Amino acid sequence: QVQLVESGGRLVQAGGSLRLSCAASGRTFSSYAMGWFRQAPGKEREFVAVINWSGSSTYYADSVKGRFTISRDNAKNTVNLQMNSLKPEDTAVYYCAAGSRATNYQRHYSYWGQGTQVTVSS
Repeated sequence: QVQLVESGGRLVQAGGSLRLSCAASGRTFSSYAMGWFRQAPGKEREFVAVINWSGSSTYYADSVKGRFTISRDNAKNTVNLQMNSLKPEDTAVYYCAAGSRATNYQRHYSYWGQGTQVTVSS
């Protein structure tokens, strides 16, 4: 079992930066791939970024590539999402998730956090 708690979401102006964190409980955190997903109002949840168990491999959605950076600290059981050059279209609830495979498919993720709201004003 893995429990995930996101934090760091808030209101920010376009062009600004935010750092989201996800704290995980459980001794097996380092064995999971960790992903970030987001859901904007009226839209389906979509993939943002993923990092493999060791942190050696990352993958991003085209919409955030070059602006967002995912990282993890297995000693602290945390995964972070550094978001720069934020745009109004980045407004969404952001979720972290733990899964067996480092993919962009939600079905590969077994554990989800409750989400943190990011609002980007224009």
